[in-house]
Amino acid sequence: MKQTLLALKPLFRLFLFAPFCALSQPVAPPPPASTLTLSQCLNYALVNQPVVRQARIDEQVTDAEIRIAKAAWLPQVGVTASAQHYFQLPTTIFPNLTTGLNEPRQLGVKNTSTIGLSGTQVIYNNDVNLASRGARFSRQAAQQNTTNTRINVVSDVSKAFYDVLLSQRQLDVFNEDIVRLRRNYQDAKARYDVGIVDKTDYLQAEISLNNSLAGRKQAQESIKAKTAYLQQLMGLPPERPISLQYDTLKLETDAVFDTTAGLNVASRIEFQQLLTQKSLQSVTIDYYRLGFLPSLSAFGNYNAVYQNNEFGNLYAQRFPNSYAGLQAALPIFTGFRRTQNLRRARLQDNRIDEDINSTRNQINTEYTQALASYKSTFNDYLVGKRNLDLAKQVYTVVDLQYREGIKAYLDLLIAQTTLRTAQLNYYTSLFQVLGSKVELQRTLGTLPTDY
Repeated sequence: MKQTLLALKPLFRLFLFAPFCALSQPVAPPPPASTLTLSQCLNYALVNQPVVRQARIDEQVTDAEIRIAKAAWLPQVGVTASAQHYFQLPTTIFPNLTTGLNEPRQLGVKNTSTIGLSGTQVIYNNDVNLASRGARFSRQAAQQNTTNTRINVVSDVSKAFYDVLLSQRQLDVFNEDIVRLRRNYQDAKARYDVGIVDKTDYLQAEISLNNSLAGRKQAQESIKAKTAYLQQLMGLPPERPISLQYDTLKLETDAVFDTTAGLNVASRIEFQQLLTQKSLQSVTIDYYRLGFLPSLSAFGNYNAVYQNNEFGNLYAQRFPNSYAGLQAALPIFTGFRRTQNLRRARLQDNRIDEDINSTRNQINTEYTQALASYKSTFNDYLVGKRNLDLAKQVYTVVDLQYREGIKAYLDLLIAQTTLRTAQLNYYTSLFQVLGSKVELQRTLGTLPTDY
C-alpha cells in the first residue's frame, strides 16, 4: 500500500498544479543586456507590459462569464437526500363512521428518508437568450480592448525609444563639440602665451567649452531618466540595464510616409469599440422588448422514499415515485418596470449614437493635427539635413582659414556654434518626425501591433 501511494504521489502533484499552469500567461524571457532594436523592445513590451497582460486576463474573464451565462441552456441535474425521525407522529382528525364523531389518529412511521434525483431543462428564457445573443459581441469587445491596449503600448514605447535615441545623439554631438572646443582652447591659449592674440580668444573658447560640458551633463542625465521611462513602458525590471541599437540611415528611410492616403474612420479601434457597444445595446433593447414572453422549462424528478418504524431497517424497503412536467412563467404586470427599462435602453442607444458622431469628429481632428504635425516636422527634418551639410562645409573652410591665420577666432567660434546647433536641430527634427509618423499611423488606424 505504501509503495502504491509513493508511486501515485507525482501524479497527485501534477493534478494539483495543473490548473495553475493552465491559467498562467506566457512570459517572455528578459532581454539580454546587449543592444536592443525597436522591434525587440516592442515585442518584449507586448508580452510583459502589465496593461497588456491585464487586457488578456480581461478576455479570459469575459469568456468565463459568457460560459457561466450560457450554462443555463444545458440540463441542470441535482441530487437531494434527507432523513428525519419523528419523536411524536403527526396527528390527523378522521371522522368515525360508526359514531359519527371526529377522532384524532397518528399516521406515518417514525423514520423516513428520501433520496431524490431532479433535472430541469430550459426551453426558452429571456435571460439565457440575452446571454446567447450577446456572447459574440462581448468577446469582440474584450478583444478590441486588448487591441486598443496594444496600440497604445506600441505608440508609447516607440516614442519613448526615439526619445532616448534623441538624447543619445545629443550626447554624441556635445562630445564631438567638446573635442573641438578643447583643441581650440589649447590653440587659443598657446597663441596668447606667445603673444599672438589677446586673452579674449581663449576666454571665449573656455566659455563655449563650459557650455558644452553643461549640455553634455544634461544629456547624460536625460538619458538615464528617459531609459527608466522606456523600461517602465516595456515592463522591464529597472535593475536590468539596456542599451539601444539603431541605424541612422534606416531611421531616415523610416521617416518617409505616404500622406496621400485618406482617413477611414472605421479603421480606428475607438470607432470599432463604439460599434460593438451599439450592437450590445441593440441586444439589450431586444431583451427588454421581449420581456413579455413566457419562460418555459421542462422538469423531471425521481424520488426513492424509505420508511420504517425501526431505524435499523429504514433502508430495507424502497417506495419510489417519479414524475415529469412543463413549467411556464408569464409576467402579467410588473409595475411598468419592463416599459421603463426599454425606454432607458433606447435612450442609452441614442446616447451611443451621439458618442459615435462625437468620436468621428474627434478622430478627424486628431488625424488633421497629426498630418499637419508630420508635414511640419518632416519639412524641418529636410531643412535641418540641408543645414547640417552646409554647416559642416562652413566649419571645414573656416577651420582651415583660422589655422592659416586668415580668419579670426570669433569666426571659428561662430562656425562651431552653428555646426553644433545644426547637428542638434537635425537630430531633434529626425526623431520628432519619427514620433509624428507613429502618431499619424495611430490616427489612421494603421499602426502595426504584431511583433
